[in-house]
Amino acid sequence: MIRLGILDFDTSHVVEFTKRLNHVNIAEDQWVDGARVVIGCPGESKIMPERIPGYVQQMKEMGIPLVDRPEEMIGRVDGMLIESQEGTVHFERAKPFLEAGIPCFIDKPFTCSVDHARQLIALADRRKVPIFSSSSLRYAPELAAFVAEKPLGEVVGALAFGPASENPRNPGLFHYGIHAVEILYTLMGPGCEQVQCTYDGSSEVTTGRWRDGRVASIRGIRRGAGAYGATVFCERGVRHLELKTAYIYRELLKQIVAMFQTGKPPLDPKITLEIVGFIESARESGMNHGLARPVLPERS
Repeated sequence: MIRLGILDFDTSHVVEFTKRLNHVNIAEDQWVDGARVVIGCPGESKIMPERIPGYVQQMKEMGIPLVDRPEEMIGRVDGMLIESQEGTVHFERAKPFLEAGIPCFIDKPFTCSVDHARQLIALADRRKVPIFSSSSLRYAPELAAFVAEKPLGEVVGALAFGPASENPRNPGLFHYGIHAVEILYTLMGPGCEQVQCTYDGSSEVTTGRWRDGRVASIRGIRRGAGAYGATVFCERGVRHLELKTAYIYRELLKQIVAMFQTGKPPLDPKITLEIVGFIESARESGMNHGLARPVLPERS
């Protein structure tokens, strides 16, 4: 059984992942086998510190031992779940574990800058340690089935959508809008070269151009009813996908556990890097009246 540590208790994922992995306080059809949370560190939060005491209490009720410092988990775990809501701290939070040779799942957003994303990937490569980051929406059963089965042939374009509330510590689409971005990338795959964003306080629409000529967009919803889904344009038809959330944590955790078991991330970190670039460049475009921006600009 793989022993997992969990760090930073400012998100419901801390409790929800533990329930599913440890088979406690949740229906059996949500269980995920192969790993257990054996230790946790509440950490800190600049986004929602008020959440930490409640999640600490729930973790204690599930029998999870807690430590005061993240480094106290090294030597006691086979893998880490880095759970801070704030993407800007993920490099520093994951660094000691990667340096110790411990694989990490780094929750969304992976980082809030291309530079930090490159640093994380480079560190994992140097230490030969797998890392993985993803929105749970990537593994929504309806989306996964559509991509696997290709009922209408190849995807030639898409419009993905989802709630996109903002937080200054996770700017633009890095906060909740990342779910819609991951839906789009699940459908389109990597290869986006340029984005343009129309931004205001009530919505955000970003359109990307892929190197093979395909064009696709996301709508980040900040006003009115919110839902997750996509309209997908294919070779032989158009399909509307409504994505439900009942089993997305279970499906994501299956992928996370598989990485810890095999040492192979289910998603190439280079794709995650491109997603970070997509969001970073979308924000730059939105703040500059829709000026087109490259997704991964050349390093100076």
